[in-house]
Amino acid sequence: MTDRIEKLAKRFGIAEGYTREQGDWVETPDATKAKVLEAMGVPVDGDGKLPKSARMEDIAGLSASAFWPPFLVEHRAWGFAVQAYALRSARNWGIGDFEDLARLAEYATTLGADFIGVSPLHALFLAEPARISPYSPSSRSFLNPLLIAPDQVPGFAELEKPALAAQCESLRDTDLIDYPGVAAAKIPVLEELFAHFLKAGGAEAKDLFEHYCYERGKALEIHALYETLSEHMVAQGRNAAWTTWPEAYHDPANIEVRDFARAAKTRIAFHAWLQWTAETQLEDAQARARAAGMRIGLYLDLAVGISPDGSACWQDGPEIARSARIGCPPDLFSAQGQDWGLVPFSPVGLAEARLEPFKAVLRANMRHAGALRVDHAMGMQRLYWIPEGNTAVDGAYVAYPFRELLEGIAAESWISQTVVIGEDLGTVPPGFTDTMVRAGLLSYQVFYFSEEGGVWRAPHAYRREAMVCASTHDLPTLRGWWVCSDIDWRVKCARSTEGEAALQRHDREQDRKRLLDALMGAQALPPHPAYAEAAEMPDDVIVAIHRFLAATPCRLLAVQLDDALGTVEQANLPGTVDEHPNWRRKIAIPIETLNEQPLLRAVADAVAAERPKA
Repeated sequence: MTDRIEKLAKRFGIAEGYTREQGDWVETPDATKAKVLEAMGVPVDGDGKLPKSARMEDIAGLSASAFWPPFLVEHRAWGFAVQAYALRSARNWGIGDFEDLARLAEYATTLGADFIGVSPLHALFLAEPARISPYSPSSRSFLNPLLIAPDQVPGFAELEKPALAAQCESLRDTDLIDYPGVAAAKIPVLEELFAHFLKAGGAEAKDLFEHYCYERGKALEIHALYETLSEHMVAQGRNAAWTTWPEAYHDPANIEVRDFARAAKTRIAFHAWLQWTAETQLEDAQARARAAGMRIGLYLDLAVGISPDGSACWQDGPEIARSARIGCPPDLFSAQGQDWGLVPFSPVGLAEARLEPFKAVLRANMRHAGALRVDHAMGMQRLYWIPEGNTAVDGAYVAYPFRELLEGIAAESWISQTVVIGEDLGTVPPGFTDTMVRAGLLSYQVFYFSEEGGVWRAPHAYRREAMVCASTHDLPTLRGWWVCSDIDWRVKCARSTEGEAALQRHDREQDRKRLLDALMGAQALPPHPAYAEAAEMPDDVIVAIHRFLAATPCRLLAVQLDDALGTVEQANLPGTVDEHPNWRRKIAIPIETLNEQPLLRAVADAVAAERPKA
């Protein structure tokens, strides 16, 4: 059996082991290899037909390159990055929505911005609105209906809701999003708007909806069925997750599920209509961004995997490795490794389906995007799998058909005219970024990680084929970094001791001095002794960092809206769930008054001066 497992592991791309950051070799046990093979659908006992191998050894002969708009070949562009849900406005319902996104894009265009980047807009769990991480989606092919702007849906003006204005104002008047409260306000109104659509919707609108349902096909049908069944289970006191339902409902093809679907046709149609409405508003936001003068428009984000108890996993299929989770092995920051709780594509199943499930997800996310960021892009070459029942210490790297996936991305990007950015942070396999860039994808470069040997990299040393940013949603804001907010939070959340934090604060103080030296050396910041002693990061330094990054040859620069507003707290603190208010903070300023913020204007002016529209 051991010889067979060894041969199968080699054939199906399971690594013999990996080298830890400390330099020592960790071998993958046969028991782990056997579990990973089973998760792929490969029989290890000698019975059953072996599936097609998905490995690709030679990536030198890439035959396609991803789309670049002509202007990006000769010129550089910039835009803002923001959490869509975090947008404040005078009209939203306590959560940022597609109308806010469109209006932000229209305003940002007046500053010279060419795109608005957002975290994933994927479908989450409408029946359980407290599940809020955009990177743990129920489905990556559909959208989060809580981002719909009800006041922009036809028929809204005809509704009689005397208490709605006060309810929405209460939801707006908080610094953290009340997701259950937002759902309680929006869903009943959307139900009324759907009833209005069925009764008084025009023939053209109904034809468009019918065409949408036909085009999305079975995937939409099952997602809408899952949403309907999920809320039915919650109403009965059960959980929204299909893994907790009675066994008879674990498979969409079971007779009990089909009987339920026949009895719930109108409700299933409602959930399909929600998806159509969400996509219509997203399409409108992209159209308005481009009409306002943005050359890219919306820059969307594709999560690396799916939640094991969501609709995409419920649909199953050989391309879904249900009994595996994605994560990373132990490293200096996590002695026990990490289990991200996400289900991966199976390379074997993808090969059998000629990569169509992967391309379908790309298509859904590129449809209304001028740019798309692929989260943890190294997953196109390999992913660390943790088989069911194992911990993150006992996982294995699994190879993917890298060349074919890159060529699939290239083909889809040309069809949709979408720029693709591969997020290549963390443990990057040798040669990965160079290969990705040869395929036309942009690398992802973060200012915080550009320090080498105690010296911050000069602007000219950044990669041309890249998108650069000062920070990300998983990192402290610039002002938060300066005051060590992230270090303080780790102590609060028991992720660090006070002793460790003291050393980290000392190192941060040295980093601050090196940062100022780099900015002054690049002539992005005039010498000023008071900067180093400032308790908070001075506005001049925030502007200088963006001036510094704007001077790099990187094709794209993303300015975090939080940084341009001088925010201290970050959107997400990795490694925490409830200890830190992840994915709940709103931006400090309503979008209607962004033009009154001097720091925002100064940052935008500095960047636009270095990167003017040609």
